[in-house]
Amino acid sequence: MDNKKPLILITNDDGHQAKGINELIESVKGLGEIVVVAPDGPRSGMSSAITSLQPLRAHLIKDETDLKIYSCTGTPVDCVKLGITELAKRKPDIVLSGINHGSNAAVAVLYSGTMGAAMEGAVFKIPSVGFSLLDHDYQADFSACHKYTRMLASQVLKDGLPSGTCLNVNIPKGHDIKGLKICRQTSGKWTNEFVLSKDGANKQVYWLTGEFTNDEPHDENTDEWALAHNYVSVVPVKVDMTNHDYLEPIRAWENLI
Repeated sequence: MDNKKPLILITNDDGHQAKGINELIESVKGLGEIVVVAPDGPRSGMSSAITSLQPLRAHLIKDETDLKIYSCTGTPVDCVKLGITELAKRKPDIVLSGINHGSNAAVAVLYSGTMGAAMEGAVFKIPSVGFSLLDHDYQADFSACHKYTRMLASQVLKDGLPSGTCLNVNIPKGHDIKGLKICRQTSGKWTNEFVLSKDGANKQVYWLTGEFTNDEPHDENTDEWALAHNYVSVVPVKVDMTNHDYLEPIRAWENLI
């Protein structure tokens, strides 16, 4: 590989076979050398989980000019760690995660393996972006995503991102996208999350389901509003989860004991 070209590390949480990650690879070809390290199967909802009780395995499954693809037995974050520290021959210039099959807007960012991987890139101080399409179909149409994934990847390669910050990008389904909006994360939560059922032995089991309750459906500055109105949403996300505004109000607690 040519060290003069940008090095792009790509992963996802749907597995290397998923249509979304292959569409992402195609959309950024030509921007630099690409190393893909992706799970060997679906790892949705893994957030920032890592594998600690068993070894990781990585297999090179494609080796072409400017493109290497590895299949990994671990989580999305495992893939990023392994890609940066072991499989890439130098530090990547950018980490791209996705394109996820389904939304990662609002509070979903906390659970998302796609965004866990992007956050891990930011931990390594590498500009990172997580991409998601609002379509869970395995054969979803990603064609409208390409110009946004390529433009954003190009812009981040050019300008970088603040240290410890990554981007959460969600793309509406369909071809009627109005444009792109820079947003903040919507306040809300998932409700009615489980359906009670029975297994083959007639014992109770719970299936994860639910619906998102938007606390601010009319706020035009939020990602959920943007997506509901057919805009691509871009939310800057920080690794530092400290509530800095609350540090001083509780400073007096230091003297209570």
